[in-house]
Amino acid sequence: MAVAGCTKCIKYMLFFFNFIFWLAGGVILGVALWLRHDSKTSNLLILQFEGQQAPSTFYISVYILIAVGAVMMLVGFLGCYGAIQESQCLLGTFFFFLVILFACEVAAAIWGFMNRDTMSKELINFYDAAYIKAVDVTGSPSKDAAIGVLGAFHTTLNCCGKGDDTPLFMQVRSTLCPSGILSAPVPKSCHSELVALFSEKLHLIGLAALVVAVIMIFEMIFTMVLCCGIRNSPGVY
Repeated sequence: MAVAGCTKCIKYMLFFFNFIFWLAGGVILGVALWLRHDSKTSNLLILQFEGQQAPSTFYISVYILIAVGAVMMLVGFLGCYGAIQESQCLLGTFFFFLVILFACEVAAAIWGFMNRDTMSKELINFYDAAYIKAVDVTGSPSKDAAIGVLGAFHTTLNCCGKGDDTPLFMQVRSTLCPSGILSAPVPKSCHSELVALFSEKLHLIGLAALVVAVIMIFEMIFTMVLCCGIRNSPGVY
């Protein structure tokens, strides 16, 4: 026999929140794919210098997001179907996966907070290594490659230099920085632009994670209430 009264209301509220959860999974998957193919980050993270690839910590985080978004869509569908069918088995399975997802999200949030500056620092160090070689007056064999790496940074981020540039860099920066950037009274520092680039994206990810966490909490509460209601309904033994 189908549930009635307040439990029936909980059933449809759970279906609604699961539908929102399914949509949120799709949004996270879409945002992760956008972050993966965003021209600014992809142009920088494909760079190579002296046999080393640009740091890939950011991409690792993005791949995790892609997996989370796909799993969320699957779990959201499971929750919607379980709520409509009033199946304790499906709802129990849904609750189990929901708890695992919530724990993973909390762990990821803690890891992200502890390493929030790592992504920008890794690319700043990569930029600085190329910077040193690009202004090398001894004729280093990797100087041309370093100039190419700096050019990619300067063009992509619309910046020039570190902000505390050496006199030697100031002498040759006209060959390293696009003319449009040099026309500004104070060219933007690539260090600050790298920090801003990843901070903006991390804030977007953090906001999405907070919204999803709130939805998860409501879903866990509604799932437990609905399971109890189904178990106590007349005709269910």
